[in-house]
Amino acid sequence: MTQNSPSLTDQVAEIKAEEAVVAAAFLSSIPFFVLAHGVTLRMRPDGAFETDARVAAHADGAALCAASDGVRLISGGDDGRIVEISATGETRLVAEEAGHWIDAVALRRDGALAWTAGRNARARQAEGEIKTLPLPSTSRGLAFLPKGFRLAIAHYNGATLWYPGASAKPETLEWKGAHLDATVSPDGRFLVTSMQENALHGWRLSDRKNMRMSGYPTKTRSFSWSPDGKWLATSGADACILWPFEGKDGPMGAQPRECGVRAGVGVTRVAFHPQALVVAIGYEDGMILLTRITDASEILVRRPAGGEHARISALIWDTQGQRLAFGAENGMAGLLRLPQA
Repeated sequence: MTQNSPSLTDQVAEIKAEEAVVAAAFLSSIPFFVLAHGVTLRMRPDGAFETDARVAAHADGAALCAASDGVRLISGGDDGRIVEISATGETRLVAEEAGHWIDAVALRRDGALAWTAGRNARARQAEGEIKTLPLPSTSRGLAFLPKGFRLAIAHYNGATLWYPGASAKPETLEWKGAHLDATVSPDGRFLVTSMQENALHGWRLSDRKNMRMSGYPTKTRSFSWSPDGKWLATSGADACILWPFEGKDGPMGAQPRECGVRAGVGVTRVAFHPQALVVAIGYEDGMILLTRITDASEILVRRPAGGEHARISALIWDTQGQRLAFGAENGMAGLLRLPQA
């Protein structure tokens, strides 16, 4: 990144959210920010804030995780509550796990959702029926597969594939170590988990072939698939690491690409544009770049913020790819609006 590189910093509206941002989402085009102290902040589409913009989802606890399907936002907290937030800011208690933290949540567009609490995974169909699966350990990684009512659950020593609505026995994919987050390729061919030991592990689901993706200096805690499903962008290094998944073997035997390299400054969040081969990259010093992976060209979105806890902790595009919402651990949040062509 040079001083003469293109910049979109004048297209960013930024505010003080006052608490660390856990997640961001767009609900019916409205930007929302889930804050660590259990409050959700609502922004107007033009980047301004309303007087009633703060919604208390976890009044007696902290928000630990969140997920959105574009219509609703689900927040899980250390109070054991799973709360649904609508685009109008209304809240509804979905479920409550007394005495347990909510470690992970996942959503499907048909109204189904899943969560983990303690050593249990639970899945609720759109009609409201809840199924429970005991796990070998706690789990922070949940992902719905794109076809069928099926879940991938990351845990200690591997992952589990589960059909909550069927009597079939859950299938365990084994690999020693602590598996954290989970993501499934858009075509449903690959499951990838991040690991405690600064690596990724994957399985080709057709034959359960293992895939090892190592070399990260820190843990990967952010994934994003390209709109064509051919690339997986990841955090955990001083660049955005892109793994190829176009061929039948995925990344096996292939070298990853790097983009947005900043020596000594770690990437903390990544988000692919929903329609183009452009990835938004957030860094530990609060900087944000857009990088086009076809030619590695870069556009500056946000300059380094400086100070402690400036790292970008939330990054998401709207469905049209016209706006990018971001949040940081120091309580700053903002919205990039791309100029119209």
